[in-house]
Amino acid sequence: MSQKRTPLYDFHVINGARMVPFAGWDMPVQYASGIKAEHLATRQKAGLFDVSHMAQLVLSGRGADACFERLTPTDIAAVTEGRVRYSLLLNGSGGVLDDLMVARLDGQLNLVVNAGRAEHDIAHIRESICENSQLTHITDRALLALQGPLAARVLGALGLDLDGFKFMDIRRFTLGDTDLIITRSGYTGEDGFEISIPAETATAFASRLLDSGDVMLAGLGARDTLRMEAGLPLWGHELDETITPVTAGLGFALSKKRRIAGDFPGAGIILDQLTNGSEACLVGLLPEGARPVRDGTVLLHDGVEIGKVTSGGFAPSLDRPAAIGFVATAHATAGTSLTAATRGAQTPVTVASLPLVPHRYFRG
Repeated sequence: MSQKRTPLYDFHVINGARMVPFAGWDMPVQYASGIKAEHLATRQKAGLFDVSHMAQLVLSGRGADACFERLTPTDIAAVTEGRVRYSLLLNGSGGVLDDLMVARLDGQLNLVVNAGRAEHDIAHIRESICENSQLTHITDRALLALQGPLAARVLGALGLDLDGFKFMDIRRFTLGDTDLIITRSGYTGEDGFEISIPAETATAFASRLLDSGDVMLAGLGARDTLRMEAGLPLWGHELDETITPVTAGLGFALSKKRRIAGDFPGAGIILDQLTNGSEACLVGLLPEGARPVRDGTVLLHDGVEIGKVTSGGFAPSLDRPAAIGFVATAHATAGTSLTAATRGAQTPVTVASLPLVPHRYFRG
């Protein structure tokens, strides 16, 4: 089956990217510099990621808020103009259908959903929205993520006024004749920006960012190690239709108003877990030695299976192997010793608090 290509496909190839199929798209997994270098550049300066494979949606019309809210545990009315909220689409048993960003811009709801779940999410939302509401899939814009401690300086040097623009804000900007929609958000744990830009100007804009000298191109490989260190979940790993927000450590995504009302999908199960605890929870994992523990590895305590690794590999910021995964709540305290049932040997693993690397969002 042919893969879709983002507007920056040729740009990636020219810049030496290794392209791989991902969620139906041809995407750069890394460049010649390598995943570790791209990762560390993002932590120390700034990394530039093409995330145009993610679906940009606009929900508008009378009653759009109320109808969309029924699919989530979020107080959608409380998402005020110029602000962004992390949200979830839930099923009737409290499982996560997808996680997404919800923003209010020009009175409408701007949504960004995961590439691998885009078709599902669009159909799910369209089935549920009110008669006078419209869901529009924006296909003529690229989406770039500029992440890292120098990201704001790089954008400021282009002439963008970021005064008062803080974490989880959204705003329109103009750069020359180009309309930009920028959120101060991202998936690395660093300060950063996600930039929606007309597809035909995306390559030129990306080149200008690289010309700053403080930005390195980064691919899916570095994006994955960065979000793992930051303890951020990925659908299909830490989230799926059987995993609840409480188990995944996403209780903050459950709005107080909705918890009190108990009127969101799976509320009975989720509220019970909030009160009485979940059987398992998401934790950091630090293996001993140089051997990483990979996704799906079983975790043991005194020879009894009590969990599994959901995302594992090498953590460049820590210069050591690391992972995140689910363990039985009774064994989830930081410092608990476990064993990973790696092939041919058993690797000692210590439970650690998340995030493994502190978040550095700019909150103003």
